[in-house]
Amino acid sequence: MNRVVDSDVFDAVNHLFSFPENFEKLMFHPRSSDHTTNEIRSNSIPVDILDAPKDYVFYMDVPGLSKSDIQVTVEDENTLVIKSGGKRKREDGDEEGCKYIRLERKAPQKLIRKFRLPENANVSAITAKCENGVLTVVVGKHPPPPKPKTVEVTIS
Repeated sequence: MNRVVDSDVFDAVNHLFSFPENFEKLMFHPRSSDHTTNEIRSNSIPVDILDAPKDYVFYMDVPGLSKSDIQVTVEDENTLVIKSGGKRKREDGDEEGCKYIRLERKAPQKLIRKFRLPENANVSAITAKCENGVLTVVVGKHPPPPKPKTVEVTIS
């Protein structure tokens, strides 16, 4: 077999076994066409999504970024958008004539992730915090609608 066919087969099998990513797409419907040409969609940034009783919790690894580097917004009333410009400030030496000998740490990627939120998401109750390289976004849920009461009427 040639390498192109092997690569295609590998990609197909890999796609079949990427259940968590496919489940996320089914549940949250990320939009692949909602970005401009100068933004890089980075689905390689890992995100864990927890469906808790009272809210949805998004955990995203953002090493090297501070809270001021990240923007969390809601578009179109139900699309959670997480963006970063991907720039890292380098710590230059205080003394004149200092220079880097080696730069091995990868600069943060410019990223944009979008998640279509479920209908019961309360977009007015969203909080976010960035701590130790992990961004945590909490989206509250609306309480479930009350169940209709059934009243039995006796027939006379």
